[in-house]
Amino acid sequence: MATRLPFFSILFIIAALLQCSVRSDDTSDKLLQGINSYRASQNLSSLTENQNAACLAEQIAKQFKDQACSNTTGANTVPGTEQQFPNFPDFLNHCNLNASVTRDGAIMPACVPDLDPNLLLSNFTKSQYTGYLNDTQYTGIGLADEGNWAVVVLSTNTPTGNYATYNGKGSSPNVALPSSLLLLMLSFLMIWLS
Repeated sequence: MATRLPFFSILFIIAALLQCSVRSDDTSDKLLQGINSYRASQNLSSLTENQNAACLAEQIAKQFKDQACSNTTGANTVPGTEQQFPNFPDFLNHCNLNASVTRDGAIMPACVPDLDPNLLLSNFTKSQYTGYLNDTQYTGIGLADEGNWAVVVLSTNTPTGNYATYNGKGSSPNVALPSSLLLLMLSFLMIWLS
């Protein structure tokens, strides 16, 4: 019995670390809540989280991370002059997506110093992005933030905008890590019990 105590202590520590590794992104959570409250005030249905759209949002947010806010970036950009990403195909590949399932989606970056929640929400609800948020074709949302940047990706429930993966693999980094560690722990348990 004494030899099992350290093993279970290790399992407890690993389980505690797993809980800490699943990050709750307060900025994105508050923004999603604010956007859905805004849509409710417009008598529109809430947007549901789309993990593949969130993966793409994360890739784009990483690209913006060190870029300064200006009147040529984010929600302040003059329509038609948005920055293009030459590595966009790499973003899609990273998320197991292809262009045919993202065509009807919308990508909306916004830059707000320190990601002030109220100012950030108004950058989406009181800007050129309002039209997208008021559009009933959008049913899903992916959010990410890096530095002073937040990126919202809207998805539809159509084959050309649902952000479905091309190989059936989802892109959920918050689930993949704990699942892998759980498998590793079970392997150690099987070896220990043998």
